[in-house]
Amino acid sequence: MISVSTFDLQSFLRAQHARVEALLHARAARLEPAGTPSRLAEAMSYSLMAGGKRLRPVLCLAFADAISRQSSNSSVADDAACALEYIHTYSLIHDDLPSMDNDDLRRGRPTSHKVFGEALAILAGDALLTESFTLVASGPEPVRVSLCRELATAAGAAGMVGGQVLDIADDRPAQMDYLTKMHAMKTGALIRAACRMGALAGGGGPEEVKRADAYGEAVGLAFQIADDILDVTGDPKLMGKPVGADAAAGRHTYPAVIGLEASWMLAERMVSDAVEAVAPIEGRGGPLAVLARYMVERNS
Repeated sequence: MISVSTFDLQSFLRAQHARVEALLHARAARLEPAGTPSRLAEAMSYSLMAGGKRLRPVLCLAFADAISRQSSNSSVADDAACALEYIHTYSLIHDDLPSMDNDDLRRGRPTSHKVFGEALAILAGDALLTESFTLVASGPEPVRVSLCRELATAAGAAGMVGGQVLDIADDRPAQMDYLTKMHAMKTGALIRAACRMGALAGGGGPEEVKRADAYGEAVGLAFQIADDILDVTGDPKLMGKPVGADAAAGRHTYPAVIGLEASWMLAERMVSDAVEAVAPIEGRGGPLAVLARYMVERNS
C-alpha cells in the first residue's frame, strides 16, 4: 500500500462535489430559457443532476487549482469541468439503452429510457454531447480552442466511442492487450482529457500538460480495474446498480483475464505511477495524489 499523506480526502471530495453540483445546476437552469423544449430539458437534467462521483470534473478542477496555485474559480475551468460531466452523462444514458447494456438502474434510480422512453433518452444524450461544446466554446479565451480539441478527441471515434465499439465487438478476444486498449479508449480517454483540460485551463505549459496526461493515463486504468473488481466484489446497494453484470454479459474484465490478485497489483502500480507524475506539480501528498489512491479504495 502507498501512504501518500494525511490529507482529508472526504472533506475535499464533499467540497468539490458541492462545487461541481452548483456549477452544473447553474448551467442546467439555462436550458429552457435558451429555447430547449421542456421535456428535453427535464430528461437532460434528470440524468445530469442524478449525483455520482463527479470524478472527471473534480480532476479537471483539481489540476486547474494545482497549476494556478489557488482555487481557479475561472469560467474556463468551470465550463471545461461541466462539459466533461455532460459528455460522461450522455455516455451513461446511451450505455444503459436496450441496444447497449439494457440496464434498469443508474445511480440508484431508473435509467433515462425507463422514465422518458428510448427515443427521448437518445435525444437527451445527443443534446448533452452537443451542449458540452457550447459550454467550452462560450468565451473569448484562446485556450478554449485547445479545450474543444481535447474534448472532441477524447469523446470521439479514437476515444470513448471507439472504445465502446471495441467493448461490444462479437469477436473481442480475452487478451490483456485488447482489454487495455479498449479501456484506454472507452474510460481512460475522458479521464486523461479531464486532467489535460484542467492543466490547460489553469495555465499549464507543455511539461505540466505532459504530467497531467501521464497521471490521467495511470488513474484511468486504475479506475477501470477497480470498476471491474467492484463488479465482482461490490455491494449493489452502495453501487446503485446490480453487480455481476459483466460476467452475465460474457464481458472480458481484468479479474476474468488476469485474476483478482493480479488486477489489484496492476491497480496499485498505476496509483504509484500517478503519484510520481504529479509530485512536481503539487508536492507530496496533495489532493491529486490522494485522489489516485481513492480510485482503488472506493467502494462504489
